[in-house]
Amino acid sequence: QVQLQESGPGLVKPSQTPSLTCTVSGVSVATSSHAWTWIRQPPGKGLEWVGYRAKSGNTYYRPTLKSRTTIDWDTSKNQFNLRLNSVTPEDTAVYYCASDCTIATMTCATWGKGTNVTVSS
Repeated sequence: QVQLQESGPGLVKPSQTPSLTCTVSGVSVATSSHAWTWIRQPPGKGLEWVGYRAKSGNTYYRPTLKSRTTIDWDTSKNQFNLRLNSVTPEDTAVYYCASDCTIATMTCATWGKGTNVTVSS
């Protein structure tokens, strides 16, 4: 059974580059049997995908965030990470990691509980 747990910095200042971590249990993050996704939900808005690694191994980023986003993996810790460069208050959101998502409908097989990121000076 796949379980996911996010962790992050909480409060960050504009222009910083926060790093969020998703710790995976129940399966190796290196497996090609699962796709791994970062999703966020800004206050008062709907879910939006940030980026994901497909089962093929290819990584995709939301076009509007692509220039500022990096997703990478630490297989020794069974984690995958999200870095978002030069954040602004518009990046304030609850950030979720999830597995095996249908991006078009934002439905996923497994979700973490989410971690709040607030961008404020």
